Amino acid sequence: MHHAISIDNLRKHYRVKTSPEGRFISLKGILAPQYSTIEAVRGISFDVAPGERVAFIGPNGAGKSTTIKMLTGILHPTDGNAQVYGLTPWKARSQLSYKIGTVFGQRSQLWYHLPAEETFNLFAAVYDLELSQFKARKKELIDIFNLGPLLSKPVRQLSLGERMKCEIAASMLHRPQVLLLDEPSIGLDVTAKASIRDLVRQRSEQEGTTVLLTSHDTGDMEQVCDRVIVINHGRLLLDSPMHAVRQAYIKEKVVTIQTAEEQILIDLPGVEVIEQRAHHITLKVNIEITPIERVILQAIENGQLRDLTVEDPPLEDVIKKLYADGLSLPKQEAIYAE
Repeated sequence: MHHAISIDNLRKHYRVKTSPEGRFISLKGILAPQYSTIEAVRGISFDVAPGERVAFIGPNGAGKSTTIKMLTGILHPTDGNAQVYGLTPWKARSQLSYKIGTVFGQRSQLWYHLPAEETFNLFAAVYDLELSQFKARKKELIDIFNLGPLLSKPVRQLSLGERMKCEIAASMLHRPQVLLLDEPSIGLDVTAKASIRDLVRQRSEQEGTTVLLTSHDTGDMEQVCDRVIVINHGRLLLDSPMHAVRQAYIKEKVVTIQTAEEQILIDLPGVEVIEQRAHHITLKVNIEITPIERVILQAIENGQLRDLTVEDPPLEDVIKKLYADGLSLPKQEAIYAE
């Protein structure tokens, strides 16, 4: 079977100068500095099939972004191998660019002071897109992502959600076979997150695009992905179908209700009040015991709702449960060398 992504014992170490103790830099520190090696990625291996959507998750510093950057060819590994549709990223970066699309949530690929359409036109030249095909593809993405009203505005004037829609559309102009998304929903509100998730999943399903998604949001991995890979301190801890992770670890939702009444009573099994103040109540709901629909129904029976949101538990809580069920927590080690 041919893999879209194949990673074999991939490692990435960084050599950094050790900070001197005290306020002053010693002569020894200048002439014979001490270095430490930080192991960002520590021998991970996995394969991703064409068209598969995989959540690549873990806490801050787990090695997710480092792995993504090696898959794009931006970084060279210290050891191990990786291939994306048969290409070694750091050896065939130019060829690979035609096969992959990338979105880094904290770093824009759009020209900040120009309308997004100008970046789209630039990408047509970068990817050697034939003019008629580019125009058809651009129109298709504009319609699907509802970008018409946004294209004439400078990117700096767009909201974060609007910009991310333009970022993802730009990354898909050349019909990439693999979409590498690094925190695409970071900082977005609930509505914008839902829109981004739907668009990514729909495009993947309709075009057969392989997706590797890093995120700190359990909703991203639930709504977009079919498989979950968990890493921590550069080591792979879990590789499982999404439905198995959902059944085992994502059993709670956070429900926030605003009411016309100053206080509202919600008394149901498996429902815990996290916060309550005037006209506002936040609940943690164990959906195995009581479904969300029952909570909403009791809220409507007991008061007049002004607003209601249902959110997923923080990813950190899910990972803690994974650890509590027997996954070891490898310690980050620094190897010192003179």
